Amino acid sequence: MLPSGLVDGYRLWREARLPQERGRLAQLAALGQAPQAFIIACCDSRMSPETVFSSGPGELFVMRNVANVVPPYQPDGRHHGTSAAIEFALLGLAVPHIVVMGHSHCGGVKAYLQSSFDENAGSRGDFIGHWMDLIEGAKEDALAREPGLLGRALELATEEAAIRLSIRHLRTFPEVSRREAEGTLTVHGAHLDIANGQLTVLDEETGAFAPVLGSQLIA
Repeated sequence: MLPSGLVDGYRLWREARLPQERGRLAQLAALGQAPQAFIIACCDSRMSPETVFSSGPGELFVMRNVANVVPPYQPDGRHHGTSAAIEFALLGLAVPHIVVMGHSHCGGVKAYLQSSFDENAGSRGDFIGHWMDLIEGAKEDALAREPGLLGRALELATEEAAIRLSIRHLRTFPEVSRREAEGTLTVHGAHLDIANGQLTVLDEETGAFAPVLGSQLIA
């Protein structure tokens, strides 16, 4: 039996939302999906792209992993879940936008900064330590931009640096580079502050992140 909280949530969805979405879901089942964007986000339970962007069924194609990391293009015959999602988003769905979306207080980034996955500490596990190695250099990038950062300011700068790094990895995929050159694909970086809901977006010319809705404050 599913946990009672999930059953209650399903009951609420079925009673309150399904009647409004039934027609749309039937259409999606018959015609397939054509999402407006592919979001590569963190699997952190405190943030949900579908909620943040007020999206309905079929509007977003979402891939979530630890720390919203994009690995470099590496067709070596092994299992690559994130790379497979990128390939499907492009070849199967022809998405016009890809958004690498990070967030504040990211546990993966914090562990990377604290060296929690030290080999000698035995805390790397079978998968997580190797996965977080993919953002190696993000701290150095953050400090090169703003020397002397400490604490939460360093965490935030490293979260942003990791997004920039993942975008660089994303562009090692030949299909991404080809579609960007053709003008059929746009790549974006975004960062959500989960404490106040502020969404910032990457300006690729400067490498800085700025509020998507301008300088207005969120109460």
